[in-house]
Amino acid sequence: MALIASKEVGLLLRLLDQGFDRRAWHGTNLMGSLRGVGVEEALFRPNPHRHNVWELAVHAAYWKYAVRRRLTGEKRGSFAFAGSNFFPRPDERGATAKAWSEDLKLLRAEHRALRAVVEGLRSADLARLSPKKSWTTADTVAGVASHDIYHAGQIQLLRRLYLKR
Repeated sequence: MALIASKEVGLLLRLLDQGFDRRAWHGTNLMGSLRGVGVEEALFRPNPHRHNVWELAVHAAYWKYAVRRRLTGEKRGSFAFAGSNFFPRPDERGATAKAWSEDLKLLRAEHRALRAVVEGLRSADLARLSPKKSWTTADTVAGVASHDIYHAGQIQLLRRLYLKR
């Protein structure tokens, strides 16, 4: 593990990890909500116009990528799938356990890549404003951690609805 530049960066890393895959007081994190989800459950939609667990998992991966790109200045276009925000995933006819597993690997890889960028930040970087002058770097990193927790709750709700159908 690299030397953390500041207490503030250390706090942001803890927030990222607790929202993603580390124990936290708030309960289930993103990966905890995905634990044990199989292909059929990942595809379940309570309504044809709502997202499923699979789409939410890839959406979370995309936003980890987008935040990392914002922090590094990397150009758009290097995410695993073309487009942005939400991505159509295989339907019942084309879905496989391997494809689901690969998308979960993508989510974990994007988290590790984002975490590595945050780990390299200095205290002075945290107050830097985004190009649109709306949010600081610290706000953005804390926001992506909150994003994971938000979608963890959605996934838990979808899982409960799946069991009650």
